[in-house]
Amino acid sequence: QLQLVESGGDLVQPGGSLRLSCALSGFTSDYYAIGWFRQAPEKGREGVSCLNMNDFTTYYPDSVKDRFIVSTEGAKSTVYLQMNNLKHEDTGIYYCAEEFFNPDIGTNCQEDGVDYWGRGTLVNVST
Repeated sequence: QLQLVESGGDLVQPGGSLRLSCALSGFTSDYYAIGWFRQAPEKGREGVSCLNMNDFTTYYPDSVKDRFIVSTEGAKSTVYLQMNNLKHEDTGIYYCAEEFFNPDIGTNCQEDGVDYWGRGTLVNVST
């Protein structure tokens, strides 16, 4: 059974840092990507990172670029999202998600391409 479980969400002050984890299980294919998405109240879901788990290329939107870093360890059992210099607008529920993709096409972790979602972890950036 393919599963994704997020952890690491917390209350943090502006300017602080958090590292979120996404534990993966049941993955057997090389051609998948792990995306991190977030959703704040009355806002749509926003992708904040994408990690191609085959070639380890990454993608970030301008809203988090140079502040967020996605990575994984050698066993590819966990994907991390390091979040630095957090701002109030970073507050939201953070989800990790998996997307299987065609290697001839690739992926940038578009929401409509997601196959599996985690349950989410809350990040609250506040004083």
